[in-house]
Amino acid sequence: MSSDVGDTSLSEAVATLRKRRWILIVAAVLGVTYGIYTAYTQPKVYVASSVVQVHSGASNAFRLEQSFDYSDDSQTKMNTEVLILKSDTLLATVAQELDLANNRDFSGATGPMTHRSLSDPHVRDSVIGTLKGGLVVALIPRTEMMTVTYTSLSPKLSSDIVNYVVDAYIQQAFNVPYARTKRVSQWLSLQLDELKLEVERSQTQMMKLGSKLGVMASDSTHNQLDSSLEGLLTAEGAAKIARINAESRYQMVKGMDPNTVDGSIETTPGTMPAQLNALRSQLASAKADYQQMTGTLGANHPQAKALQQKIDELTKAINSEQSRIELQARENYLATKADEDKTEQELDAKKAEADKQGDDLVQYTVTQREYQQDRALYDALEQRLETAKVESGLDATEVDQVDKALPPVNPTQRSKPIMIVTMTIFFLLGGIVIAFIVESLDTGLHNIQEIESVMEMPSLAIIPRAKRSSTEQTAAMSTAQRNINVLTQPKSQFTESFRSLRTSLLLATAGKPPQLILFTSATPSEGKTTTASNLACILSQGEARVLLIDADLRRPTIHHRFGLTGKLGLTTVLAGTSTLEEAVQQVPETPNLDILPSGPVPPFPSEMLSSEAMLALIGRLRTMYTHVVIDSPPILSVTDAAILGRIADSAVLVIRHGKSSKNVMRRARDLLVRSGAPMAGLVLNAVDLNSPEYYGYYGYTGYSYGSMDGDSWETQPAPGDEAVVGGKARR
Repeated sequence: MSSDVGDTSLSEAVATLRKRRWILIVAAVLGVTYGIYTAYTQPKVYVASSVVQVHSGASNAFRLEQSFDYSDDSQTKMNTEVLILKSDTLLATVAQELDLANNRDFSGATGPMTHRSLSDPHVRDSVIGTLKGGLVVALIPRTEMMTVTYTSLSPKLSSDIVNYVVDAYIQQAFNVPYARTKRVSQWLSLQLDELKLEVERSQTQMMKLGSKLGVMASDSTHNQLDSSLEGLLTAEGAAKIARINAESRYQMVKGMDPNTVDGSIETTPGTMPAQLNALRSQLASAKADYQQMTGTLGANHPQAKALQQKIDELTKAINSEQSRIELQARENYLATKADEDKTEQELDAKKAEADKQGDDLVQYTVTQREYQQDRALYDALEQRLETAKVESGLDATEVDQVDKALPPVNPTQRSKPIMIVTMTIFFLLGGIVIAFIVESLDTGLHNIQEIESVMEMPSLAIIPRAKRSSTEQTAAMSTAQRNINVLTQPKSQFTESFRSLRTSLLLATAGKPPQLILFTSATPSEGKTTTASNLACILSQGEARVLLIDADLRRPTIHHRFGLTGKLGLTTVLAGTSTLEEAVQQVPETPNLDILPSGPVPPFPSEMLSSEAMLALIGRLRTMYTHVVIDSPPILSVTDAAILGRIADSAVLVIRHGKSSKNVMRRARDLLVRSGAPMAGLVLNAVDLNSPEYYGYYGYTGYSYGSMDGDSWETQPAPGDEAVVGGKARR
């Protein structure tokens, strides 16, 4: 079952493309033309490139204290460096140095240029956007190297931009860590200034006491109070150093960029933020996977949404870890501060005790110890400050320009044949899409499957277009023979289609064949008169007696078609001015067929057709004829067909191929169904059997009747008729 559905869908798609083949032909021609135009008018662009190697900072051999980082976060680091290379700040620096805003080769300007400044936000955005559009930064897999390329109309401009971008990147890679360390050094300098004042105060006080005692030092190792003071002074010095170190770490972590916490000095002695590095590595990997997945599956895909949720969770975890590091540094600082305060309290207590004893020697010892501790602390912090200044550049990312960008010798252009083929394929795909869109927007009914689906009723027959007869042939024919093709083309496809219609109608009703057959259409010029006239002739070719009634009382045409007079007819019979026998006329070419013309046009056709006289006439005709074929006006124009439909045994709706729209046909069907007309089905008229939808419909391509002499037959309608002539409706 699924295979049949697939085959049907494929065949329908192929039929649609064959039907709209002119769209595909135009698309192909446009694709080839545009491809040739773009291929031979493409600008000569020059691509300059440079290879850059990124290291993880200077070697440990240059450090005063070696440090090791065992985290494997190289991919995240390289992705970060790519984003830095393409950052707006770096590119704005390059644009400013090269004055790209006023460079003709960069902007592609051909006429006179006014001076532009990057201070203008619009100019800045335009220049940086153009710079980003031509700059490509690509990682070399499984290495710490990347290529930086730029494409422009000038070979020198391309190489200059690449080299300036790399130079600016190298400078930024050194300046950012240096500036970060410089901020910490400035804070340490403030602490040293305060500590220097303490050292000077202690030294002055110690010298005064020494002068008073007459000694510069004394041995107080046997004094218990001296021992306690010495221990407290040592503890105070250690606590103060620990507090200053912890406070410096806290101030640095608090004031620096959270994204560079892992590259800073240790947040806790002897430890590194390995958890933060691992989370960032996972986040970078998840973002890379998300970019690849959205490019292939789209952002609304369940897997992409799940990956986006994972990215949010990792971001939240990184923020939490960064907050934890800052909180840890703060708590460490507070703990050392509390320890320092407690030690100072104990020392103050011992000092008070010594004051009470009035022991100047103890005071001298205390002052001496304070001086020594302050001096040692000052020297240690000063050494740490100098070390930080020396190592400030060692934490910077080390970048080497392996290959310097040189002006390219030859321009870079795409292959012309590939461009032509690509554009042709692209336009063909667009033509296919347009063909299907046009097909979906087309409200016309073009094949029997569409018509049956829209009308929700079966097709009784497909009437092909009638062939045009030659002038020599029509000269020897009577009026009926010129207009009724079945009389002169008994073995044609046209006549065979009416035999098929006769068979379908006779089998349309259960029990017995329909006696009263009504023909109508949705709009004028759809061929209902042609269909009714030819079918009446086909029905009369046997032993059955057939009557053809022209019930189109507004625009009668049947008497013209058969070459009869229209003075007497249906209206005179219903009005009582003539009898049925007087109004009925015969055609010599069809002995079993009687014609009842419409007669003079009445003032109120609908009232006449719905009268009791009409019902009585129909009852009488049922006893006289085997079949009565009625040609009625279009259902959407007047209500005559709806009135006649209630008394008919079968109603047939005639549809002209390619003329009526879906909405019109649905409206006609609804009117007939609501009127109570017994719908037998529909007839598709004026069909080109050589079209893709109907080719070989009757199977005449392999099996056909012998051709007649001069096979170009066509009915010649009388003036005012609506017969189908050469595939066109004429009134």
